[in-house]
Amino acid sequence: MSLLSALYGQITHARNALYDREILKSQKLAWPVISIGNISAGGSGKTPFVIALGELLAQRGIWVDVLSRGYGRSSRGVLPVKADGSAEQFGDEPLLIARKLRCPVFVGEDRHVAGVEAERQYGGASSNPVHLLDDGFQHRQLHRDFNVVMLNQEDLADKLLPAGRLREPLTALQRADAVVVSESFSADRLPKGDWRLWRTRRTMALPSISEPLIAFCGIARPERFFSGLRESGFEVREEIRFRDHHRYNDIDIERLMQLRLRHGNARLVTTEKDAVNLGPHLAALNPLVVPMRLELLEAEAAIKHMLGVLAERCDCRA
Repeated sequence: MSLLSALYGQITHARNALYDREILKSQKLAWPVISIGNISAGGSGKTPFVIALGELLAQRGIWVDVLSRGYGRSSRGVLPVKADGSAEQFGDEPLLIARKLRCPVFVGEDRHVAGVEAERQYGGASSNPVHLLDDGFQHRQLHRDFNVVMLNQEDLADKLLPAGRLREPLTALQRADAVVVSESFSADRLPKGDWRLWRTRRTMALPSISEPLIAFCGIARPERFFSGLRESGFEVREEIRFRDHHRYNDIDIERLMQLRLRHGNARLVTTEKDAVNLGPHLAALNPLVVPMRLELLEAEAAIKHMLGVLAERCDCRA
């Protein structure tokens, strides 16, 4: 382990110890809080899982909102996300969640303040509400009643930042109530813990076309998108990678249009997150937009367990 990673680990351990011993206090909201987070930097599927979990809860008559930091936005303070707004205003992932889940989404540096505002605005909306805390595992300033942690196979052999991508070591999973992995995940190397292991299936809603593709995206693990297209039988002539959360500008659009002209009959294809970040350029570029979904396997048992834990903990808290 590098010196910087060791120092990062010591700081993270000390901070968590302060919260574990309640020297630093987590602030509580009136409604239950379900956190969806991870231990690595990006690419674990948090946003698709927030959407999938929100849909599962809504199907059971539970009213949900989403609290998010709004990474990369230019605005400040607590704001309700408007589905017709821009990624610059609200951040790409909160905007995508608002459009897909069609529930209230609030962005704010202080998620407790965002939650208080959500409860103020929607306190009469339902007798059965919950907050979904997006990317909340390390945001310990806000108390949560159920911790969901997304885990990649690569996390098992990774290193702490900055040498690797891990925000916290695997031992941090002790704080989890559920660990979410892919259906092919090999759990042999997972540390022991008092959590439920939930498995998911990632799917891409692919179009029925015969043309070759020029694939581009600005997501944390672009190889998953590109390999998914190839494994589905598409001819991908070029793969264009942008940094995660990339906001497309005129130069990018010109580059992509030139590629389309060079390849003649090829179609541009990208992800829903990139469609959000294309903003006003989306109509002019007119790419195929491929939705990605996470399906929670054995969802009925998973949701039943989570709601049981929430009922117990929130009754005790009251």
